Amino acid sequence: MRIFLAGATGVIGRSLIPLLKADGHEVVGTTRNSAGAELLATLGVAPAVVDVFDAEALLGIVKRAAPEIVIHQLTDLSAGLDPASREKVLAGNARLRREGTANLVRAALAAGARRLIAQSIAWAYAPKQPPYSEADPLDSAATGLRAITIAGGVIPLEEAVLGQPGLEGIVLRYGELYGPGTWRMNPEGLSPVHVDAAALAASLAVTRGSPGMYNIAEPGGSAAVAKAMSELGWNPAFRRAGRL
Repeated sequence: MRIFLAGATGVIGRSLIPLLKADGHEVVGTTRNSAGAELLATLGVAPAVVDVFDAEALLGIVKRAAPEIVIHQLTDLSAGLDPASREKVLAGNARLRREGTANLVRAALAAGARRLIAQSIAWAYAPKQPPYSEADPLDSAATGLRAITIAGGVIPLEEAVLGQPGLEGIVLRYGELYGPGTWRMNPEGLSPVHVDAAALAASLAVTRGSPGMYNIAEPGGSAAVAKAMSELGWNPAFRRAGRL
């Protein structure tokens, strides 16, 4: 299939590209600069340099790419979460989820894409006794920094992806990432997931799974993952050859 991968040079995007190529898909990937474009070209991806906040430019690029599938792996967390700038960074990432996703959904619809797969998070659920299933509500009443992330970003993202007639929306609620290219090499948090396993879920969702939400995390944590394992055929132990 022809796939438009937004956020192709991000940590999941870089792990996802080899899986998509191995499955025989033709991939157009976004980046924000020429260095990223050069990297994508070496990986066999047609690069598209674009700012997702430029709605009209994004619309034109996606329409020209004419993808069957759009994959949304955009984040804005490269600056890290230093306590001194944490609120600013979280607000920027929430804006990307809110406004960038809306622009990408609009472009996907205009281009005639049939499915949109988007990255979300598995720690946005309203408080209860774990485990959390996909049917549990998100924490819309959160306050402080958590409200910036959830009410300001995650909820608008998921509503935009899942609420479009004619577009099969799939939301992958990733746990705390670890592995090469992430902030940690070993599992941490209540619902960790290796970056390669996270990428595998997105590659499987290209052709599998009904529209809706899927928790993507290691079994035994706070997020229940039976749905992803049964409907997507997802393997949380997956690692690319040579990876730890």
